[in-house]
Amino acid sequence: MVDSVVLDPVDLHILRLLQNDARLTYRELSAEVGVAPSTCLDRVARLRRSGVILGHRLRLDPARLGRGLQALLAVQVRPHRRELVGPFVERVRALPEARSVFHLTGPDDYLVHVAVTDAADLQRLVLDEFTAHREVARVETRLIFQQWECGPLLPPR
Repeated sequence: MVDSVVLDPVDLHILRLLQNDARLTYRELSAEVGVAPSTCLDRVARLRRSGVILGHRLRLDPARLGRGLQALLAVQVRPHRRELVGPFVERVRALPEARSVFHLTGPDDYLVHVAVTDAADLQRLVLDEFTAHREVARVETRLIFQQWECGPLLPPR
């Protein structure tokens, strides 16, 4: 289990602001939070070192890149053994269509979010990249009609 990091109200304010706009300058961030820029820089550096801030990401619109159809693939791997988990996950992560992969409990072993060009591309992906592998026992496909981002992730009160 990962140890929690103690965050004070200033840390939480910094995290809220950066989650909404990671491109804020330290000057803008410090003005918004009400601390000196050097203090703000030190706080953000501490949050990075402690692993609270994992990095910065560029979000792309799959539809504008020609991948307008998104789906969730529920995948069963049999036998579900440790020696298959690593290679399966790495193979999925290497697929250009894969957006994220989750290892689950329950009847499905993995949930894979994919973005493809159309239904034929989705069928190709399922048949050639998933069910063509002996250990993949089943793939259940669910199309995504719409997706929403959720609010900032902050520690429980």
